[in-house]
Amino acid sequence: MKKHLSLLSLLLIKFGVFAQNPAPAAPQSKPIALVGGTIHVGDGKIIQNGTIVFDKGVITAIGDANTSFDKNATEVISVAGKSVYPGIIAPAALLGLVEIGSVRSTFDQAETGQFNPNIRALIAHNTDSEVIPTVRGNGVLIGQTTPEGGIISGTSSVMEYDGWNWEDAALKKDDGVWLNYPALIARQFSPEEARFVVKKNDKYIEQKNELQGFIADALAYSEISNPNPKNAKLEAMKGLFDGSKKLYIRTNYGKEIIEACQMAQKFKIKNIVVVGGEEADLALDFLKTNNIPVIVSPTHRLPNTSDEDVWNPYKLPNRLMKAGVLTGMFYTEEFYKTRNLPFVAGTSAAFGMDKEDALKMITLNNAKILGIDKQVGTLEVGKLATIAVSEGDILDMRTNKVSYAFIRGKKIDLDDKQKRLYKKYVDKYGIGGK
Repeated sequence: MKKHLSLLSLLLIKFGVFAQNPAPAAPQSKPIALVGGTIHVGDGKIIQNGTIVFDKGVITAIGDANTSFDKNATEVISVAGKSVYPGIIAPAALLGLVEIGSVRSTFDQAETGQFNPNIRALIAHNTDSEVIPTVRGNGVLIGQTTPEGGIISGTSSVMEYDGWNWEDAALKKDDGVWLNYPALIARQFSPEEARFVVKKNDKYIEQKNELQGFIADALAYSEISNPNPKNAKLEAMKGLFDGSKKLYIRTNYGKEIIEACQMAQKFKIKNIVVVGGEEADLALDFLKTNNIPVIVSPTHRLPNTSDEDVWNPYKLPNRLMKAGVLTGMFYTEEFYKTRNLPFVAGTSAAFGMDKEDALKMITLNNAKILGIDKQVGTLEVGKLATIAVSEGDILDMRTNKVSYAFIRGKKIDLDDKQKRLYKKYVDKYGIGGK
């Protein structure tokens, strides 16, 4: 037996098992106080030389340097010269559903078929993903695990980026159903012309009628007190009509935004969120009047048409917020690039938006839109201690260097595969920094 165990140990070392992700953090065992840092509350307020205290995963005190707490019973961490932020929240994320972009067998974000509201993304969420720690290192501590594909993709859930399994990580289960609204026009790459071309969607009416028929069936089904037999797809739609779930509509163009929202309203869907909204400024009055929030596409993209101001994507979030539309932001590109969410939000601050409003987009506003603002999104007494401490401005890729992160008060190990590879080759070649 000893011989076999020794052989197994050698094999484990050879294949690098001991270089896996850090284990999920242990629950907070004693009060912790972060003292001396600049606290960005997340609602626009800033506390210089501040103190934040949390115990059992919940914030118990926050204020300036005079904030009192039991120093003998508390682990005191000096964060002088650093900035303290609420954990950043990433809506519409694929983290935990995709592991390696070039390996199809690691994709678990979509199902076959056009109507799958009963597909629950959270049960496919992989807490052992090697990508998640790389995102936490930039302060992104919460994400909305979101399905893709088809017309109705499935149901999302809000996850904390720490836990042994999806049950541990779930912050809010089954928060909303995702709809890819049929496009009036499609922007496709033409190999013959070597450029993107805009074409009319000839199947738009057919797809729209099919969608409306499905939602009409779901509404009728929801009004049956005790359906027998039960229909799993229509059961999953019930929450849209009683307000317990949100309908997230992926759509970008002005006319499509209005048509999609009006269709949802016609079927008595209570909570609607537009996701993408690249031309949301063309539907500004409609969105404001109907109190419909927008999770806007990131700033680092080209405008949709050649005659648009090239800076329009950078200006759009500020336009929406100034008009009174509740505006959040997500990251649309490769799943692993979700770590760049703070930077694409920060860029909007260079185009008229106040920097604290840019932070608000990816903390408090995202929390409000996802329905988790009573728990996270700002640093307030009674909320969960989900906190990121950065050496500098967390919205600036030059100074975003997260030195501490806490999820529900649990101190997160910020090691990840990329840092280990960096250290490996710095040690080998004797170059670079620490």
